[in-house]
Amino acid sequence: MARLSLRGIKKRFRTADVLHGIDLEIGDREFAVFVGPSGCGKSTLLRLIAGLDPITEGEFFLNDQRMNDVPPSRRGIAMVFQSYALYPHMDVYENMAFGARLMGLSKQEVEGRIADTARMLRLEALLKRKPRELSGGQRQRVAIGRALVRKPEVFLLDEPLSNLDAALRSEVRLEIAKLHRDIGGTMVYVTHDQVEAMTLADKIVVMNAGRIEQVGSPRELYETPANTFVATFIGSPRMTLIDVASDGARLSLANGGSVATGPLPSAPSLKLGLRPDAVRLTRGHFEDGLWATVVYTEYLGDNAYVYSRLADGTLLAARTTPNDLYAPDEAVTVTVEPSSAHYFSAEDGRRLAL
Repeated sequence: MARLSLRGIKKRFRTADVLHGIDLEIGDREFAVFVGPSGCGKSTLLRLIAGLDPITEGEFFLNDQRMNDVPPSRRGIAMVFQSYALYPHMDVYENMAFGARLMGLSKQEVEGRIADTARMLRLEALLKRKPRELSGGQRQRVAIGRALVRKPEVFLLDEPLSNLDAALRSEVRLEIAKLHRDIGGTMVYVTHDQVEAMTLADKIVVMNAGRIEQVGSPRELYETPANTFVATFIGSPRMTLIDVASDGARLSLANGGSVATGPLPSAPSLKLGLRPDAVRLTRGHFEDGLWATVVYTEYLGDNAYVYSRLADGTLLAARTTPNDLYAPDEAVTVTVEPSSAHYFSAEDGRRLAL
């Protein structure tokens, strides 16, 4: 059992407030991902959970036990750092054994745990190598293995894939997902990459400027973002936000046409949110739709994305088939799939109900 409860957590470094009252529950065996832009406080929050930095204000509980004053070595928490933090003068076996020996385990227990972990992470052939003799992906697996040997209640990972190339990130991401299924522990993972968050998480915690914007499953955040920040952060290509005027039946763009979208929120001005699969493009400018001009097309083999500039200067992405490509500067009309449109307040960015 490993349940985490964060209550009113604040963190201040001298005169800089970094976290502004974090309230969060992470359940037993959940894979929770903290995601957000650089500097939003996600790694700081992870370090507070690990006990590497003191909490300025608020309380952190692990299985109903208050952990604020418990030293890191006694929390039952293991952390994998972005830099791997392997000892260069030790081979893989000694790196993995170091933490386990500090726990006071017998030689036989240490050997057994390393054998099990090396088998799980496919490290058996690497145990006698030094870190400099390993690839980036192998070093990452050793860092994960060193944490696993301790059999922690909570497993923390701080941007563990950021030093890997794109192909290797995908491979190691699959290994981490499999690892969570195999060990069944509670994992908390920090990343700025929303693709990692969407593919790994049971629960995503979207952070911005030291605050939580929304907590939910990947599907919840993608389909019902709480505000414009979450809407544009989750999803790739990102959701397009368009300032529009509403008369209750149609949405209009100044000097750029108008479009009927079905039921609309009762607000004179709002932001229309469109994901690439919610719009359709038609060549030429027509009365029913928003007028745009094609900027460029991304051909991705199995599908394509057409980026066009609306009359107000907004860049909009639309998904098309590889056989339906558009030339730069081509005039197009954008129509909207009503059931896939999102609406947000023009004043504070919050999601508006129909």
